[in-house]
Amino acid sequence: MNDSIARRNRRVALAAFATVAGMAGLSFAAVPLYAMFCRITGYNGTVQAGGQAAPGAVERQVTVRFAANTHPSLPWKFEAAQLSMPVHLGDQGLAFYRAANEANRPVEGVATYNVTPEVVGKYFHKTACFCFDAQTLQPGQSVEMPVSFWVDPAIAQDPNTRDIRTITLNYTFFRTLADAERNGALASAGPHVGRTATP
Repeated sequence: MNDSIARRNRRVALAAFATVAGMAGLSFAAVPLYAMFCRITGYNGTVQAGGQAAPGAVERQVTVRFAANTHPSLPWKFEAAQLSMPVHLGDQGLAFYRAANEANRPVEGVATYNVTPEVVGKYFHKTACFCFDAQTLQPGQSVEMPVSFWVDPAIAQDPNTRDIRTITLNYTFFRTLADAERNGALASAGPHVGRTATP
């Protein structure tokens, strides 16, 4: 009788252990299985890889123009490396701006940007950019500054934007207030100051 109870207890213990081990295994597998399910079905807004491009991403293009402005207080030469480029809706674009410090001392600048026409702003997405971060250039130093972006294919469905074929991305570089105070207010920076490099 005691042997029978002991065997039954061992079977129950083994079954309980197997159940716990199985549940632990499933919990670890749940995340990759759920991710796989989302990739296959697009559930929960997951981007699907390897499928067809979004509607309009291949057939429809817009031209993105690049403009560069320098505030008179900043002794930099700042310009777009390219005047414009065609971009398929939904595709990633990569452009470059160039900045050079023409002063004989380090100078710190910061850029702001805007997109025109303003109505396209919600469809223009930057994934990497140099705006709003202070940049310090040493005397005579020049740098290339990349900006990567894409234009949402939904722009072609909006009655307010579907006829737009050209978008302008405009950057303006300013001298930071801290740098201006360090170097004695806003001194003149040379003949290039105020130059606007636009397409």
